[in-house]
Amino acid sequence: MKSRSLLTLIALLALIAMAPVTYAQGVRTGPDPSTFRDPDLERDSLHNLEVAKNYFKLKKAYVAALKRCEEIIAGNPNFAKIEEVLWMAGQSSIWLSQNKGKQDPSLYITFDNGEKKTLTPEQFREMGRDYLMMLVKDHPNGQYSKQAQEELLALEAPKQ
Repeated sequence: MKSRSLLTLIALLALIAMAPVTYAQGVRTGPDPSTFRDPDLERDSLHNLEVAKNYFKLKKAYVAALKRCEEIIAGNPNFAKIEEVLWMAGQSSIWLSQNKGKQDPSLYITFDNGEKKTLTPEQFREMGRDYLMMLVKDHPNGQYSKQAQEELLALEAPKQ
């Protein structure tokens, strides 16, 4: 009986002694903090995405769609549907560079040292290229990646 108690005590002490070693190996429980999404922020971003889609698809208001997308990108870069946001931002910028849509590109205003400025077609094209490249780089196997790659190739092709 004494030997059995002694063995149990030794085993218990061995487990206690090894616990810090196991913890030091980086074993974690719970979700990865980098993929944590705030439900309120996700809901707000989803609302902005729906509004942006309405502007983009139905109204052809690319300035308004781009502004909504930029709001999502700035406020919630880990948004579950960030690929769609980047695609829409890139495409809106490119179409604004081509003066497409029902809104004048001059409605897109930036501030440089407190001074209001509008973008040139080349600046819109560069902005669109940046959004699409971000999409391809960060989400190479994503739903919109192939479309973004095709659009980037079309931007690089010489005009005939």
